[in-house]
Amino acid sequence: MDPDRGRIRVVTIICTVITVVSALFAIVLALHIVFVLGEANPRNGFASFVDSWSAAVSLGLRGLFTPGDAKLQVLLNDGLAALAWLAIGAFLTYLVRRLALPAGRRAVRYRRVVR
Repeated sequence: MDPDRGRIRVVTIICTVITVVSALFAIVLALHIVFVLGEANPRNGFASFVDSWSAAVSLGLRGLFTPGDAKLQVLLNDGLAALAWLAIGAFLTYLVRRLALPAGRRAVRYRRVVR
Protein backbone atom coordinates (compact mmCIF):
# COMPACT_ATOMS: atom_id res chain seq x y z
CA MET A 1 0.00 0.00 0.00
CA ASP A 2 2.68 2.51 1.02
CA PRO A 3 5.58 2.58 -1.48
CA ASP A 4 7.95 4.08 1.13
CA ARG A 5 7.20 1.50 3.80
CA GLY A 6 10.43 -0.46 3.26
CA ARG A 7 12.57 2.64 3.24
CA ILE A 8 10.95 3.92 6.45
CA ARG A 9 11.57 0.55 8.12
CA VAL A 10 15.26 0.53 7.13
CA VAL A 11 15.75 4.12 8.28
CA THR A 12 14.07 3.31 11.59
CA ILE A 13 16.35 0.29 12.12
CA ILE A 14 19.47 2.30 11.25
CA CYS A 15 18.45 5.10 13.64
CA THR A 16 17.78 2.57 16.38
CA VAL A 17 21.22 1.02 15.93
CA ILE A 18 22.86 4.46 16.06
CA THR A 19 20.94 5.35 19.22
CA VAL A 20 21.76 2.06 20.94
CA VAL A 21 25.48 2.22 20.11
CA SER A 22 25.89 5.84 21.20
CA ALA A 23 23.92 5.19 24.40
CA LEU A 24 26.03 2.10 25.11
CA PHE A 25 29.22 4.14 24.80
CA ALA A 26 27.78 6.80 27.12
CA ILE A 27 26.80 4.10 29.64
CA VAL A 28 30.31 2.64 29.60
CA LEU A 29 31.75 6.09 30.28
CA ALA A 30 29.22 6.67 33.08
CA LEU A 31 30.13 3.29 34.61
CA HIS A 32 33.78 4.26 34.53
CA ILE A 33 32.96 7.50 36.34
CA VAL A 34 31.02 5.59 39.00
CA PHE A 35 33.85 3.08 39.43
CA VAL A 36 36.45 5.83 39.84
CA LEU A 37 34.32 7.88 42.23
CA GLY A 38 33.49 4.76 44.23
CA GLU A 39 37.15 3.67 44.23
CA ALA A 40 36.48 0.28 42.66
CA ASN A 41 39.24 -2.32 42.71
CA PRO A 42 41.25 -1.77 39.48
CA ARG A 43 42.35 -5.42 39.50
CA ASN A 44 38.73 -6.58 39.22
CA GLY A 45 38.05 -8.04 35.78
CA PHE A 46 34.87 -6.10 35.13
CA ALA A 47 36.32 -2.81 36.38
CA SER A 48 39.44 -3.20 34.22
CA PHE A 49 37.26 -4.15 31.21
CA VAL A 50 35.15 -1.00 31.67
CA ASP A 51 38.31 1.08 32.13
CA SER A 52 39.89 -0.18 28.91
CA TRP A 53 36.66 0.13 26.94
CA SER A 54 36.01 3.64 28.25
CA ALA A 55 39.52 4.64 27.21
CA ALA A 56 38.73 3.45 23.70
CA VAL A 57 35.48 5.45 23.42
CA SER A 58 36.57 8.62 25.23
CA LEU A 59 36.97 10.51 21.92
CA GLY A 60 40.44 11.69 22.96
CA LEU A 61 39.00 13.74 25.82
CA ARG A 62 40.84 11.91 28.61
CA GLY A 63 43.41 14.67 29.13
CA LEU A 64 41.30 17.71 28.28
CA PHE A 65 40.75 18.89 31.85
CA THR A 66 43.58 18.53 34.37
CA PRO A 67 42.40 19.59 37.81
CA GLY A 68 44.38 18.53 40.87
CA ASP A 69 41.87 15.87 41.93
CA ALA A 70 41.96 12.67 39.84
CA LYS A 71 38.29 11.94 40.51
CA LEU A 72 37.24 15.36 39.29
CA GLN A 73 39.40 14.88 36.20
CA VAL A 74 37.64 11.61 35.34
CA LEU A 75 34.24 13.15 36.04
CA LEU A 76 34.87 16.10 33.74
CA ASN A 77 36.65 14.28 30.91
CA ASP A 78 34.53 11.14 30.74
CA GLY A 79 31.35 13.07 31.52
CA LEU A 80 32.02 15.35 28.57
CA ALA A 81 32.77 12.34 26.36
CA ALA A 82 29.48 10.68 27.43
CA LEU A 83 27.53 13.84 26.61
CA ALA A 84 29.38 14.07 23.30
CA TRP A 85 28.36 10.49 22.41
CA LEU A 86 24.72 11.29 23.16
CA ALA A 87 24.92 14.42 21.02
CA ILE A 88 26.67 12.55 18.19
CA GLY A 89 23.99 9.86 18.25
CA ALA A 90 21.18 12.43 18.20
CA PHE A 91 22.81 14.37 15.36
CA LEU A 92 23.44 11.27 13.24
CA THR A 93 19.88 10.08 13.79
CA TYR A 94 18.55 13.48 12.77
CA LEU A 95 20.79 13.51 9.70
CA VAL A 96 19.78 10.01 8.59
CA ARG A 97 16.09 10.78 8.99
CA ARG A 98 16.46 14.12 7.23
CA LEU A 99 18.36 12.74 4.24
CA ALA A 100 16.87 9.27 3.84
CA LEU A 101 13.16 9.72 4.45
CA PRO A 102 10.82 11.19 1.86
CA ALA A 103 9.91 14.85 2.40
CA GLY A 104 6.46 14.22 3.82
CA ARG A 105 7.58 11.36 6.10
CA ARG A 106 10.57 12.83 7.92
CA ALA A 107 9.02 12.72 11.36
CA VAL A 108 8.01 9.14 11.95
CA ARG A 109 5.93 8.94 15.09
CA TYR A 110 3.70 6.19 16.30
CA ARG A 111 0.61 6.77 18.35
CA ARG A 112 -1.33 4.06 20.05
CA VAL A 113 -5.02 4.70 20.42
CA VAL A 114 -6.83 2.85 23.18
CA ARG A 115 -10.56 2.55 22.84
